[in-house]
Amino acid sequence: MSQKTVVTGVIGSDTHIVGNRIISMALEKAGYKVISLGALTPAEDFVKAAIETKADAILVSSLYGQGELDCRGFRNLCTEAGLDGILLYVGGNLVVGKRSWDEVNAIFLDMGFDRAAPPGTRLEDILSWLEQDLGKQ
Repeated sequence: MSQKTVVTGVIGSDTHIVGNRIISMALEKAGYKVISLGALTPAEDFVKAAIETKADAILVSSLYGQGELDCRGFRNLCTEAGLDGILLYVGGNLVVGKRSWDEVNAIFLDMGFDRAAPPGTRLEDILSWLEQDLGKQ
């Protein structure tokens, strides 16, 4: 299997970088080429990085509760840039207020994300999802 490239970053005005760094290190250890954009990353920068690096997946983190706003139109940006089939994951504290995970998950799947990860998702689960989903491409 050729090395897969994954773009990671923290979207919008969010500065919570620790969890994203841990995910990036786990991805690197698992053999992925990781393009880490860091915190405060506009959606457009994820797309540009994915194009420049011919990425296989984009993993978006958001911990400050504004992910629902920051991620609107993300799949459309990818499609407009010619990244129709790119794998999109999102995770973290994605919304403000008390909502069930089923509702939050449905919101992000409806936005075009392939998977949404709730707070506390294990690294092993993310790696397993990637292996499974990238194997389908």
